[in-house]
Amino acid sequence: MLTIHQFEVGYCTHPGCVALKGASFKACKFPARAWLIEDEGQRWLFDTGYANHFYDHTRRGIMRLYRSVTPVYFESKDALVNQLANDGIKPADINGIILSHFHGDHIAGLRDFPDVPIICSGDGWAKTRGLTGFSALKNAFVRGLIPDDFEQRTVFYEGFEQTSLPAELQVLGNGYAVNSQKTLLVVPLPGHAAGHIGLCVLTNKGWILLAGDAAWSPTNYRELRGPMAIANIIMDDKQAYYQTLNKLHQIDKQNIEIQLCHEGDLV
Repeated sequence: MLTIHQFEVGYCTHPGCVALKGASFKACKFPARAWLIEDEGQRWLFDTGYANHFYDHTRRGIMRLYRSVTPVYFESKDALVNQLANDGIKPADINGIILSHFHGDHIAGLRDFPDVPIICSGDGWAKTRGLTGFSALKNAFVRGLIPDDFEQRTVFYEGFEQTSLPAELQVLGNGYAVNSQKTLLVVPLPGHAAGHIGLCVLTNKGWILLAGDAAWSPTNYRELRGPMAIANIIMDDKQAYYQTLNKLHQIDKQNIEIQLCHEGDLV
C-alpha cells in the first residue's frame, strides 16, 4: 500500500465567486498543494507548487499579469524541495515527478529537482509547448519554468500499461499504471487544462483520488455547481470540465476520498 503526504507550497488569492458560483466576492486563499507518494522502495511527487522560480519568470513582459490577477504569497522555506529536506528527503531520492498539467503553480518547482524523471500527458505537452505571448498567458504557461532538459527526461503516461479501475472508480475509464503493483494509476481528468490528469492511489484507507484542478472546492462536484462563466476563459474545454465534474460527483457518492490542489476557503 502507498502512503500520501500533502504539502502546501505557497498560495494565491482570488475572489471566491470565480471558483464557485454563489460564493463571496471577497478574496480567498487558494493553497498550491503538492503530494509525496511513497512505498517501501519508491517515491513520487504529484506537482510541485510554487517556487522562487515563479517570481523570477513573471517579473516582466506579459507574464506580469499572471501574478497580478492571482497575487502569489510564497517564502523560500515553503519550497517543496526545502520542505522535503526537513524530512530528510533529497531530490535524488525522488523516482519521478508526475505533473497534473502545465500551469505555473504546478510546475514552478521543477528546476529544484534536476535529473528526476518527469511523467505527464504527451497530448497536453504537444498542445502547450509552442505557446507564447497572450496564448501562453491565457493558459498560465510560464516557459521559463520548464527545465532545459525537460523533453529528455520526460515520459508520457499515454504509453503506460492500461488497466481496469475498481468498480467504484470505473466512471473514470481506464487507468495507466505508474508502478508494477498497479497501486498508482494515472487517470485523465480533462477540461481544466490541456492534458489534465489525476492519480488514483491505493492506501491503507482504500483508494484516494488526487484530482488536481478538476475542481476548486468540494462544493463544485457535490452540488455540481461550477465556477463563474469568466473562469471559462482559462479552461481548455468547458464541456469536458463539466463531464469530469459529474464523474467526481459520482465518485464522491461512492465515499472515495478526493483531494484537490487549490481547495480554497470559500464562503
